[in-house]
Amino acid sequence: MFRTGHNDRPGALGLALFILIALLPIGFSLGYAFAYSVGLTGLLSEGPTGRHWAQLLREGEIWASFGLSLYVAAATVVLGVSGALLLVLYLRRPLRRGVLAYLIYLPLALPATVTAFLTYQVLSSTGYLARWLLALGLLEEASQLPGLVNDAGGVGIIAAHVGMAVPFFTLLFLHLYDSEKLDALTDLARTLGAGRRACLYRVTVPILLARARPNIVLLFIFVLGSYEIPLLLGRQAPQMVSVLAMRKYALFDLTEKPEAFIIALLYTALVLLLLIAGMRDGTVFRRGRETP
Repeated sequence: MFRTGHNDRPGALGLALFILIALLPIGFSLGYAFAYSVGLTGLLSEGPTGRHWAQLLREGEIWASFGLSLYVAAATVVLGVSGALLLVLYLRRPLRRGVLAYLIYLPLALPATVTAFLTYQVLSSTGYLARWLLALGLLEEASQLPGLVNDAGGVGIIAAHVGMAVPFFTLLFLHLYDSEKLDALTDLARTLGAGRRACLYRVTVPILLARARPNIVLLFIFVLGSYEIPLLLGRQAPQMVSVLAMRKYALFDLTEKPEAFIIALLYTALVLLLLIAGMRDGTVFRRGRETP
């Protein structure tokens, strides 16, 4: 990945800039976070100690937070990628021409905070969904709609992230469909005797998912560390990892600040593990370079 030739000065300069601008700040931040977490620095530093690690790891809050984050990220990936696949497989022509071809870009222009606000307006107990169901006679009172925001199942958080993921993956799958010449491959499979279902599940879907694998891994990591949407649509307990870390960091109680750095270190370790698992066969970065 970092190999450069003897005469490749632009490559060597780029590598040096990458180390200077990207790796060194990250390394310094992780080193500072670790030093803070073991009492080597900070306003209340008391010398080397593992007390903060032991205290945090004994609490159930940190494990519930990581569990919720992994669950929300997995649900978002499954629902977002599946929704985009269905759109591309069955609405490919309207997505290339007409109004839908333009509307699909609209959700991508919305900041996460605006997406969270719109999701709250639709899914809250007094939101548009409750009013529509009430108007259709499916509810006697708007309060009969179960809580879909600030709820234990993270429905609002997942819905907001899926609303952002589906347009992106729809556009990605549309591009991959053309670049991989899936129409020609499907016709070839049919001439060899494959049925419609076999073409779909053995040719089209596997190729699209394999080519989109780097983006799927990155979506999982993005949702795992998202902040604005869980902050606005999540519960006070458990909180997703980024919200929990920020809460502990911003509290007036300085004794909890080392725990915020520990959470950041644990989150970084988890992301590195995911990247290593995703790039184990080299497909994440190799295919990522091939995919515009």
